[in-house]
Amino acid sequence: MQQAPGTGKYERLLTRCEGLAAVPTAVAHPCEASALSGALEAAERGLIVPLLVGPAARIAETAEAAGIKIGNAEIVDVPHSQAAAKKAVELIREGKAEILMKGSLHTDELMAAVVSREGGLRTGRRISHVFVMDVPTYHKVLLVTDGAINIAPALEDKVDICQNAIDLAISLGLEKPKVAILAAVETVTSKMPATLDAAALCKMSERGQITGGILDGPLAFDNAISKQAADTKGIKSVVAGDPDILLAPDLEAGNILAKQLTFLANADSAGMVLGARVPIILTSRADSVRSRIASCGVAKLVAHHRRSKP
Repeated sequence: MQQAPGTGKYERLLTRCEGLAAVPTAVAHPCEASALSGALEAAERGLIVPLLVGPAARIAETAEAAGIKIGNAEIVDVPHSQAAAKKAVELIREGKAEILMKGSLHTDELMAAVVSREGGLRTGRRISHVFVMDVPTYHKVLLVTDGAINIAPALEDKVDICQNAIDLAISLGLEKPKVAILAAVETVTSKMPATLDAAALCKMSERGQITGGILDGPLAFDNAISKQAADTKGIKSVVAGDPDILLAPDLEAGNILAKQLTFLANADSAGMVLGARVPIILTSRADSVRSRIASCGVAKLVAHHRRSKP
């Protein structure tokens, strides 16, 4: 059954956050009204405990100009955005925060500090991005990956991109998330490398190289999303018509897909970066308050899941 826009899916995620302690979060350079208000509103809702990292005077000016009350939120004073990114990462490494949140600095500045070989937050896993989407015409939360970080991922990169998304879905309460590996067609052909990658990923899942999810692909978008379309083409799949995760063939396809859902289907999208030592919240000035709050809620669930299963 379809739901009206703005109802149900994100709210169910936030309900899962109830009863869990707010998580210390390093907010890098919250020197713009929406970035500052998003962090502080998430704090009011008990999702995070923000550590505001940036020029103290500028943060105060931003709050005063926008009528925002900083209250008891701690401010870590540093001179500029690059220093804010570096200091926020340091707070993570020192154990003073368990979530990293982008403020009003450029994503490249934040990610440069994250992936730094000296003092960064790298792990053995490839870093990737997931859009956590509430699409009014779809029956549950939909994860789209990777539409923001990995431009032209190789097969080995897609293994980590897929595993990151599966782990996120499990953190959100799914027992066995379903992954639709997208391509332009549903048949395997050497003329379309994305179809070969999809077939390989499915076999790798069978062999235990990807765990925790149910994979199928290649699937064209219509067959992935519509059970009727899959039946018409004779595709027998438990994933078709009911995926939790859409794995795009490359960044351009994933980014276009997510933005189409946002601007043509009135979807809300929360942004999350995975594969680092901690979950990273990526927000945009164009994000709605609802999306910002959902991003914090998702990060909180991931952080608590990591506490229980480090």
